[in-house]
Amino acid sequence: MTGHPFAMVPLPAERSGSKPRTKGLTMMKDAGLPRAHLRGLLDLIAPFVDYAKFVTGTARIHPEDHLLEKLAIYREFDVHTFIGGQFLEYVFATRGFAGVRPYCEEARRLGFEAIEVSDNRVPLTDEERTRLISTAVDCGLEVHGEVGSKDVHTTAATLIRQAEDCFAAGSKLVLVEGAELIVDDALNAPLLEELKAGLDVAKVMFELSGPWIPGTTLAEVYQLRNFLIDAFGPDVNIANVQPEDVFETEVLRVGLGSAGPPAGVGQAGPRPE
Repeated sequence: MTGHPFAMVPLPAERSGSKPRTKGLTMMKDAGLPRAHLRGLLDLIAPFVDYAKFVTGTARIHPEDHLLEKLAIYREFDVHTFIGGQFLEYVFATRGFAGVRPYCEEARRLGFEAIEVSDNRVPLTDEERTRLISTAVDCGLEVHGEVGSKDVHTTAATLIRQAEDCFAAGSKLVLVEGAELIVDDALNAPLLEELKAGLDVAKVMFELSGPWIPGTTLAEVYQLRNFLIDAFGPDVNIANVQPEDVFETEVLRVGLGSAGPPAGVGQAGPRPE
């Protein structure tokens, strides 16, 4: 392990350092990364990736030997893996609770460490959400409960209540749907402030939005990352980061990105000697 160049430039002390981290988590999306590409990517960015999410139902169409090797690569680089919630939604919609335990057991057999429980496309009652989370925990899986909607905007009070239900049922982390964080092409700052006040943000991951939300632009995604880091500090938990954006996200966390240094630093008055 070599040192880093430009060591005379200090990084913010409030940014958590080497893994394992309990805050300042970054979750990367894996929509079908090839094995060789994944290894090359993690060779550089692994120190800044805490979780990798196999999005939607992509785990189903991997050849099993490819999937097992990819999971082994993630373990080698100390990146925790989990399956995105829309796959479980599909299983629950088509097979009901009879399909949930076999799904969780298969995830464990393959070597996944966690699953996500969401209701983006298949609405869940509070009782159904609790039962899904409890079943996954009983199977030995870590659970990431997601709150919020891709289609309608939810009040902060409802999101907080749903998050508390997820934690009570056994979720380790709660993900806040990225679409909730943008309203009318603008960042939903009031919602974020209410969530900041009402939740333990160390156990909450804020998802980035993306092109799967109609009208979302790359500029909005970039602005949302900046806003989250500015509002919550460099140790905010950020989810749904594209693989090619992980390195830049870390650069933004430590103040070396295009957003520039923190407000008021070096922008007026004499420069340090």
